Amino acid sequence: MQSLRVLIFSATFGAGHVRAAEAVSEALLARAPQTEVIHLDFGEFLSKTINKVIKSTYIELIKYTPKLWGKFYYRTTKISPDSVLQRFLNKLGRREFLRYIHNLRPDVIICTYPTVAGVLAELRLKKVLAIPVVTIVTDYTVHGQWIHPGVDLYIAGCQEVRDNLIRRGIEPGRIQVTGIPVSPKFEGQPDRGKILNRLGLAAGVPTVLVMGGAYGVLGGVKQVVKYLGDSEEPVQSIVVCGRDEKLFKSLDQIIEEARNPIVRFGFVTNVEELMTAADLIITKAGGLTVSESLTKGLPLIIYKPIPGQEEANAHFLTRIGAGKLAYTEGELEETLSGLLQDPEKLTKMRKAATSALPGRAAERAVDHILELQDPLISNDKFGRMGNVNLPIC
Repeated sequence: MQSLRVLIFSATFGAGHVRAAEAVSEALLARAPQTEVIHLDFGEFLSKTINKVIKSTYIELIKYTPKLWGKFYYRTTKISPDSVLQRFLNKLGRREFLRYIHNLRPDVIICTYPTVAGVLAELRLKKVLAIPVVTIVTDYTVHGQWIHPGVDLYIAGCQEVRDNLIRRGIEPGRIQVTGIPVSPKFEGQPDRGKILNRLGLAAGVPTVLVMGGAYGVLGGVKQVVKYLGDSEEPVQSIVVCGRDEKLFKSLDQIIEEARNPIVRFGFVTNVEELMTAADLIITKAGGLTVSESLTKGLPLIIYKPIPGQEEANAHFLTRIGAGKLAYTEGELEETLSGLLQDPEKLTKMRKAATSALPGRAAERAVDHILELQDPLISNDKFGRMGNVNLPIC
């Protein structure tokens, strides 16, 4: 296989878009080590200052006023590709993107964030950009922002997403269902006993993993940890606080006084090991967290799902039998108690999780991405781009 240059755009408005991009990058390099992968943050590419403001605003919004975010999400979910808002978004940084791509000369462009996909898809429709554009949908639902007719290939997490894309006008031949790409390291089967021993936890005791997201946006973590620590049912817990230092410190007394073992972490890079050690995860319903859990065959409880795409992801889990929802502290305690007292329920959920996805999602996605390469036209990709100062705005 000839050496390829692949440009990937993600966004840090939620860690999932970045993790999906990294997963595809890992799989590409595993398949073809000579591949050159350039991974950029869409927001920082346009403006580091504006990106920082938007990112912090988004995190504050979903953390403290999730209902407001939900209203915005649901009111814009049916946005059409030719709407005023979408046409405005498709103009963001067009000249900058085209200039950069012209100089870089990639063979394919992959987007894990919908806004940048819209910009590039419109350039494809205008025949200004002759490089294939791939969009990876990072949720188990389809918001209108993902719908761009100029995209050459869609990577979908499940059949339901494929069906929704088709209903919104995307040609079936442009969609491949692979599962949402996760790092190949989640496909491995490390020694669970060794991991538990390293964590100072016991084998044979139900282990609950609590993850609040990279920025600690899962509400009520402190109450969840206290319940697990005080539970009369035998249980041990692993708590990941992410970059939320305030949450991390707030657990000091709870952990000190707990009757059950609790292991606490801040930001971690070995989530696949922690998921291997766990029998159940309590978390938010980000598309990548859901996909990683399902890949590990790990049942989920989604606590206080954020309205919008995460609530839709949570309902996907309940439909396939791999997850449960808890909107209140009482519902969570009842659900947890029921699962801890009846291991067969957990076993059933684990089986549902294990069979939910086709497996090797990142590798499957890469297979389809590489199929876009046509050596007969590769030398013409940049000739049709013309002068970088084309009047495209």
